[in-house]
Formats: sequence, structure tokens, C-alpha cells
Amino acid sequence: MEERTANRARTHRASLRASRTEDRAASLRSCLGRFATGVAVVTFDGPDGRHGLTVNSFTSVSLDPPLILVNVAKKARAHGMLRERPFCVNVLGAEQEWVARNFAGGPEAPLTWIEGARAPHISGVLAQLECVPWRAYDGGDHTIFLGEVVNFDFRDGDALGYVTSRFRAIDDQQLGHEYLI
Repeated sequence: MEERTANRARTHRASLRASRTEDRAASLRSCLGRFATGVAVVTFDGPDGRHGLTVNSFTSVSLDPPLILVNVAKKARAHGMLRERPFCVNVLGAEQEWVARNFAGGPEAPLTWIEGARAPHISGVLAQLECVPWRAYDGGDHTIFLGEVVNFDFRDGDALGYVTSRFRAIDDQQLGHEYLI
């Protein structure tokens, strides 16, 4: 009887820890969601055709050599196919929320693809950075993919942003800092 009660108490404590861990993870996600990010779609040719996935965890790493990184959830369908493949980071304009939703599992919409030298990109994006694989690192439930930028292009316009689980337009300033240098 005493042993059964002790087992129930251990099970109850483990259950409470699990729910606290889930609550903590949800709270941490909400906390991190206060940081506004841009929205991009990573595109690549896979073994069975074109693929893309929406990301908001993308950043520059180095100018010499020119490196960028994207973090991809290990649960993502495209995760395993991306490893060791050239890819393109397509930074979305404010008017391209539908593209972000398309690659995040929303309703599919017809896209115009552009053939890159190494990876396909999406027509009309705010910026595109075509990359060859540099390194991949374990990042817990994500993989950190570093790519060396081999080709890039950009245009003026408002960017698509994401903060507190909502898409937002990030206004383009007429003259950015690059014109001051």
C-alpha cells in the first residue's frame, strides 16, 4: 500500500514537472515572439522536385566569407532534404504574406520560379541570397544551416515582418544606411 502511494506521488510529481515544462516552453515561445523578425522562404531542389519552407530565423553571419544562417526545425518535412543542398533565402516583401502562408502549410498558390545558378528562387521577392552549403550544426530541436552566399539581388519596398504571432509590414525608408556610406 505504501509503495503504491509512493509510486502515485512520483507519477504525480513527474506529471506536474511535464506540464510545467510545457507551460514554460509556451511562455518562452511567447517571450521570444516579442522580437520582431523578417520573414523568408528557403527554397531548394530536392530529390523529388522543388521545395520551400517559411522561416523567420535567418541572419547574416559574416561578410568575409559571405555567410548566412537559417534555423530549421528538425520536425519540418523539408529538414532532411535541405542538408548538403544549395538553397536560396527569399526575403519576402510586405505584399507577399500569401507566399509565407503557402510554404508554412497554408493554401497552395501558383508561384513563378526563377532558375538560379545553384538553387531556385521565387519571383518578385524583396531580396534573394543564393547559397551553397557551408556547415550544419545541431541546435537542439533545430539544425543551424550555414550557407555561403554565391549570388544575391534585392529591390526597394516594404518588408514582411513577424511579431507576436502576426505578420506586419515593415516600412521601407526611402534612403537606407547603405546610402550613407
